[in-house]
Amino acid sequence: MDLSGATWRKATRSGNTDCVEVADNLTEVVLVRDSKNRDGGTLHVTPSSWQSFLALAKQIGPAT
Repeated sequence: MDLSGATWRKATRSGNTDCVEVADNLTEVVLVRDSKNRDGGTLHVTPSSWQSFLALAKQIGPAT
């Protein structure tokens, strides 16, 4: 799979020090990585799994 077209952006709910970057512009995969350690690994999930995760996160809300 060609990931060279990934467009990374800071996740909406990331804080100033705990930043997660997301590339959700590819058709077959959503990529997630730590912005402080971009070479440390990338989580690959299907777009449907990503949407399910977002729906659950919105339902649960932020950690306290």
